[in-house]
Amino acid sequence: MIYALTRPQRLDLESFARVTGTHPDLVRRLVALGVLDAQSDAAGALWFPVPQVHAMARIQRLRAGFALNYAALGLVVDLLDRIAELETAQRNRSRITGGPQWT
Repeated sequence: MIYALTRPQRLDLESFARVTGTHPDLVRRLVALGVLDAQSDAAGALWFPVPQVHAMARIQRLRAGFALNYAALGLVVDLLDRIAELETAQRNRSRITGGPQWT
């Protein structure tokens, strides 16, 4: 059996909305669209891991910079994450094979 030594750091909906400067209804909508990751407890309250604060900042930058609707933001975020994964894999492959680094 594994026991956690510390309580996991997470934010409730109200704290998350306050920290990110967004309305709780918008946060709920983004969770429903799958743009933000949250866990719900037995009472149905949403809890957010701390890295989701950075994800929300990214969403806000994309929304302001490209005037995308919230549904399209999910697609753009997924594509950007996939590009980052492919670039990381390419860099790792170049290091292993000793080939030129791709930038």
